[in-house]
Amino acid sequence: MIENMGNEQSAEQLYLELLKKAILFEIWIEHERNFPSSDNYVFNPVPEKRETGSDWPPIAHSMIGRERMNHLHQCLESVIRENVPGDFIETGVWRGGSCIFMRGFLKAHRITDRTVWVADSFEGLPLPDPNYPVDQGGVWHMYDFLRVSLETVIDNFKRYSLLDDQVSFLKGWFKDTLPKAPIQKIALARLDGDMYSSTWDSLSNLYDKISLGGYIIIDDYILPCCASAVHDFRNQFGIDDAIIKIGKEPCSAAYWRKTKERSKAVLKPHTV
Repeated sequence: MIENMGNEQSAEQLYLELLKKAILFEIWIEHERNFPSSDNYVFNPVPEKRETGSDWPPIAHSMIGRERMNHLHQCLESVIRENVPGDFIETGVWRGGSCIFMRGFLKAHRITDRTVWVADSFEGLPLPDPNYPVDQGGVWHMYDFLRVSLETVIDNFKRYSLLDDQVSFLKGWFKDTLPKAPIQKIALARLDGDMYSSTWDSLSNLYDKISLGGYIIIDDYILPCCASAVHDFRNQFGIDDAIIKIGKEPCSAAYWRKTKERSKAVLKPHTV
């Protein structure tokens, strides 16, 4: 008889840990080496980079890495434990891995009254808008690697048996889809749009729907254009909730919890 070693995990915990390993491709990472991309970039993934999310994986369904995936899990646990009302949304989903984990989390905990919103152009990043000077010179739109179709993301959900009516897709540029998205309340918003315009559009259209106690996660906080949008938005609306970095230095992501409603100033991004 095998003795209990004192570290017994629940079936839900075991499932979610295995789900992370599959989404991040941690179990088979050696098979991603020397895998050429459509951008002629040759990958050489190593566990240390997968931990921090500092590589671009050729096969894995997420590039956020273990630190940020664990943090997402902690935020989801907090939302449920503290009964923060609302759905989950990610703006900028790539292959869908973070949203797949969100849906898996809801299923593991038998939660049926929350939706995972999957928002993306599914055509890559937009051309820099001349109205946003901080984005000028950006080349994100040139990377085919970042262009993942809606059909591919849907298929990825199916691979985990997690595609159902608790998953909703918002296809198009954020400035077009988010203002009319039929979302009532948000408990967690994960913003992964890289650019000033994408970050501003996400914050300006979603922030008022985020519940008090809800989480705002900025995946690309390390990028100056993204950080500028975050600080412009917070400064304009008197948001002083502490920004906390995620993971070990140098951290690429950060988050804060919403503790009060924003001031009712007129939305005005920094444009030319």
